[in-house]
Amino acid sequence: MKIYPVILSGGAGTRLWPLSRAALPKQLLPLISEQTMLQETALRLAGRAGVAAPLVVCGNEHRFLVAEQMREIGIDPLGILLEPVGRNTAPAVAVAANYLRGIDADAMMLVLPADHVIEHVDAFYAAVEQAAALATSGKLATFGIVPTGPETGYGYIQSGQAVAGTGGFAVDRFVEKPDLETAKGFVAAGNFFWNSGMFLFRADRYLAELKEFQPAMAAACEAAIQGDYRDLDFCRLDEAAFASAPSDSIDYAVMEQTRDAVVVPADIGWSDVGSWSALHEVQRGDAQGNVLRGDVYLDNVSGSLVRAESRIVAVVGVQDLVVVETADAVLVAHKDQVQRVKQIVDHLKSKHRTEHLHHTKVYRPWGCYEGIDIGERFQVKRITVNPGGILSLQMHHHRAEHWIVVSGTAKVTCGDNVTLLTENESTYIPIGMTHRLENPGKLPLHLIEVQSGSYLGEDDIVRYEDVYQRA
Repeated sequence: MKIYPVILSGGAGTRLWPLSRAALPKQLLPLISEQTMLQETALRLAGRAGVAAPLVVCGNEHRFLVAEQMREIGIDPLGILLEPVGRNTAPAVAVAANYLRGIDADAMMLVLPADHVIEHVDAFYAAVEQAAALATSGKLATFGIVPTGPETGYGYIQSGQAVAGTGGFAVDRFVEKPDLETAKGFVAAGNFFWNSGMFLFRADRYLAELKEFQPAMAAACEAAIQGDYRDLDFCRLDEAAFASAPSDSIDYAVMEQTRDAVVVPADIGWSDVGSWSALHEVQRGDAQGNVLRGDVYLDNVSGSLVRAESRIVAVVGVQDLVVVETADAVLVAHKDQVQRVKQIVDHLKSKHRTEHLHHTKVYRPWGCYEGIDIGERFQVKRITVNPGGILSLQMHHHRAEHWIVVSGTAKVTCGDNVTLLTENESTYIPIGMTHRLENPGKLPLHLIEVQSGSYLGEDDIVRYEDVYQRA
């Protein structure tokens, strides 16, 4: 029986602001290594015997980033399912289960969040094999992390009677995040594990349990797959059907209800990297316990995480701080207070600001652009178009554009004229003129765009044609 990894790549990761944002959440960022969290998750089981290519479930707005990150590591996913709206984990797993049953009636699915750290990969795979033996007999297995201390930021699973010959245990109960004294009692008891949010079960068993306990959700998710359709390399769900599904987690919807839940203890060096302090803990620091990334200068600093994304960051005479710099925001917080970062994001939302939504560098399927300067009636951007990348054929009502090629070759359509521009050449796109930019070369195209006009918002785009089928 083949194991199908199902990678859940939703969520905004607001507790890792200002690095993680809605348009580029933590699972799509390189937090621990040079590879993103999503890439690390996909590579963890790549090449293992009996393990299929992963099925990724993500939001529509992240589809091109997910596809590109899979391409970068040489993994051709079994599919990329696009959620039209967020409905929590139970519906996400349900549409994946229905999708897999259309491929393999006996499919066994390994559900993995895309943003977890697992240091001991061989131990993790050994736990997967234990869980697979239990799932073969119809059990719904979850992975219980062997606690390293009384953590109050995780939910817990209490294990009950051992399942003979498997290394697993029946689940007695799931417990919400406890206070410190309760957590200490759990660790001392020895039969409580951190709830990892990872699962392994047969697709048909999950759907049967979901139908029993959440029939409306089961019906909506089945209809969402029955009405799915292809969009380039993606699978779009029937939007109305999926949107009608109740929103709930897999724990509440199924695992806390089923009589067949089992837990497999896993001592695998796990973290969900749910805060800046957690990210500090899972990385190896210097002799003073500092974890550094980027252009950083320290003097008499200890126990701190300092991350510089775009310029030098100098920190002097402090301890136990988190300092994170991006091109448009800086966070300075004590490690004991990082859970309050979410309040910053809430503040930005309430003020209708954009720093929680996207960075100054914005990714598109054809490449990316980065804001350099903005003022009254003008804006300057640095644009990179990947080899073969093609922007939509479009028009603007309120702005004109000047393009100056820095390197590479640009194929420019302006009205009925098509020209090739190379380094140090430029062109002008008047207001209201239909235009398109392409990179016909084998190297990235870099150019500077100067916009001028009465309105410079990204919504001033009328698309006529688009190879990426965006609205």
